[in-house]
Amino acid sequence: MERWQNKVAVVTGASSGIGAAVVKDLLEAGLIVAGLARRYERMTALRNSLPAEQQSRLHPIRCDVSNEEDVKQAFGWIENNLGGTDILVNNAGIAKGGVCLITPDNTAPIREIIETNVMGVVYCTREAFNSMKSRNFDGHIVIVNSIAGHQVWNFMNTGLSSLNIYAPSKFAVTAMTETYRQEFANAGTKVKITSISPGLVDTEIISDKMRDKPILQPEDISNAILFAISTPPHVQIHELTIKPVGEAW
Repeated sequence: MERWQNKVAVVTGASSGIGAAVVKDLLEAGLIVAGLARRYERMTALRNSLPAEQQSRLHPIRCDVSNEEDVKQAFGWIENNLGGTDILVNNAGIAKGGVCLITPDNTAPIREIIETNVMGVVYCTREAFNSMKSRNFDGHIVIVNSIAGHQVWNFMNTGLSSLNIYAPSKFAVTAMTETYRQEFANAGTKVKITSISPGLVDTEIISDKMRDKPILQPEDISNAILFAISTPPHVQIHELTIKPVGEAW
């Protein structure tokens, strides 16, 4: 991690769960971190809980990644005040249980998932990559994907709610990861792209009914992200799948 000392990492969905764990680990590793989230107060509370030296390197920014103007303003602030984005962790994501694709009047929750899980990645990755390219910096972009981006879970006869458009949104992220790999190379850069696909993780987006199953902790995913970005310049971890021991999917 030495080459990342005092470099700038941007973490979306930074107010809780995997995002908050990544923020803490990146600060511990000596980076400057811009945390993006809608819940600004949660991020300031996180900052206040840190050692004083780390507090000075964490910059909370209120940002809804599904809003393109929010994203442009956030990355513009980072460019002007921190010098640009060196690492991006696309962590922000949502799931909405109980609303099926065939449910009448289901447009709003479906649109919310697509705009956060897919378009949020598009907006943030575009801004981060162009910051890296304009400075001729070989940065790293990470997308927190899901095993649901590689298989559609079968909820039939399980008593659990369908996750409707969640899996299709993550399948899109899987395809986008390969598209980004090709586009970054075709643009003449050595910017890396990594998809991290966890199984069940103990975060706010899962239902209580799923908490009695084999489960990962946010810190487990953060450890994997730091491993991916710590690889030598010629090594690119394209896809990393992480499951708790005993997971049924």
